[in-house]
Amino acid sequence: MSPLPDYRPKQMSLGPLETEILQIIWELGSATVKDVHDRILSDPNRELAYTSVTTVLRRLTEKGWLACDKQGRAFYWRPLVTKQQAQAIVAHDQLHRFLAVGNPDVVAAFADSLDQASLDQIQAIAQRLKNARLAREEK
Repeated sequence: MSPLPDYRPKQMSLGPLETEILQIIWELGSATVKDVHDRILSDPNRELAYTSVTTVLRRLTEKGWLACDKQGRAFYWRPLVTKQQAQAIVAHDQLHRFLAVGNPDVVAAFADSLDQASLDQIQAIAQRLKNARLAREEK
C-alpha cells in the first residue's frame, strides 16, 4: 500500500455514483464528461443523464478528488490522488475512526470475532509498529 500522500481530499465520503465515476477517471487518466458518460452507458442496462455526470464531476472537484483543466473548448477531469493513495487515505481515516472509540477493551473485544488470518495480520501490523518505534528511538 502507498504511504499517505501530503495532499488529501477535503471530504472523504463518496456516494456510489461518485465512486464509480472516480474509478473511471482513474482508469482513463483524464476524461471529459462525454468520455465518462459513454463509459457508463456502455452498459445497456444503465441510464444516466449527461448532466448528472457533469454534476458528479463538479462535486468530486469540490470535494478535492479531481481537478478540472480546460483544453481548447473541452474540460478534462483528472484525479488529484492515485487509486493506491486513495486506498491509503481511506484506510487511515477508517483506522482513526475505529480508534476514536478510545476504550482499548472495546477495541480488543473485536479480536474474539476474528479468524486466524485476521489475527495474523494484526500481529504483523503490531510487529511493524514495534520495529518503526525502535527505529525512531535509534535515531
